[in-house]
Amino acid sequence: MASLLGEEVFETRRQAPAPSKDFCQLLVTRREVVIFRWWKISLRNECRESRPGEIKESQEDFLGDSSLHIQVAIVFGAKVLEHVLNLCRGNYDFLERLPVLLLLYIISFLELEDIARLSQVSRRFKMICNSNALWENIVENLCDTITPEMKELAQEIGWKKIFFTNRLQLQLQLRRRRQKQDAQNKKVTE
Repeated sequence: MASLLGEEVFETRRQAPAPSKDFCQLLVTRREVVIFRWWKISLRNECRESRPGEIKESQEDFLGDSSLHIQVAIVFGAKVLEHVLNLCRGNYDFLERLPVLLLLYIISFLELEDIARLSQVSRRFKMICNSNALWENIVENLCDTITPEMKELAQEIGWKKIFFTNRLQLQLQLRRRRQKQDAQNKKVTE
């Protein structure tokens, strides 16, 4: 599982809270280093010459550095601080690191209720659980035949909507789509 981790285990950037305009970066590497960087952004003459700063600590030292915890929490928030502390303790969330194609394959085996719950876990899972790729896979696995016309309609309105639309409504939408295309074709030929 360690091979799923890149050199950078976690990285985020943010502007420091007002009134500061300073730019900050927090980086956790696989080599057990936590790096906190900042760049002073100011129009004041006394700050123009200031250089970027950097604090580089081992993960073990970071766990004990409460003053750096406070700085991280002020700039990045308590959730980011808690996440970095967990990473320093060796608590990696490998599920979040799996490639999207592999997650799509795994999720396609879940029940619809479980997919709905999984979509509430994080922004990433919400995006994946509502993606056209997942719902196209689900529709293709559950439906006997999918016509090219249905595929075109699904590209317009989305595979998830196709899945949850009952057959009569779907037939009605397909018929309207055909009529619209016929009307456009007549205008072109005239």
